[in-house]
Amino acid sequence: QFKIRKMHNSEKGVAHGLRALFVNELKDIYWAEQALVKAIPKMIKHASAVELIDTLTKHLEVTKEHITRLEAVFSSVGEKPEGKKCEAIAGLIAEAEEIMEKTESGMVRDAGIILAAQKVEHYEIATYGTLRTFARTLGELKATALLQETLDEEKEADVKLTVIAESFVNEEAVTGG
Repeated sequence: QFKIRKMHNSEKGVAHGLRALFVNELKDIYWAEQALVKAIPKMIKHASAVELIDTLTKHLEVTKEHITRLEAVFSSVGEKPEGKKCEAIAGLIAEAEEIMEKTESGMVRDAGIILAAQKVEHYEIATYGTLRTFARTLGELKATALLQETLDEEKEADVKLTVIAESFVNEEAVTGG
């Protein structure tokens, strides 16, 4: 049996209203993007397939643009850009590091890196999609457009990773290529 507990307004950190939730989650993804700028180079270093290295390298540059774009979102809604630790991304980065440590180099590790990267992409797709919808609901048209642009780029990165995995990495990981 679940007990439903009503939260009291006096509780610390409670987001009062959709706008507060929106800003709180902007801070979360802002921290996440900054953490990914530090994590992606480790993935690049451990990857072996040229196509994967190229895709990760390009996405690192796009991720830096996401940080700048998020700063524009903060500005457009009258908020100061600041990060709040994203426990989900911190966990996914730790998991990626463990995968890279515990897999043999080559296509098996590449398959693991793709797995880890796609988990991150799916988290980002869910977050940016929701933030875009929150912005639209709040009447924040500029923020809506900026968040849509980032959402489109995250979806594109996910598709590229899938293509690499399905075109050769997974098969070669099985055969020991």
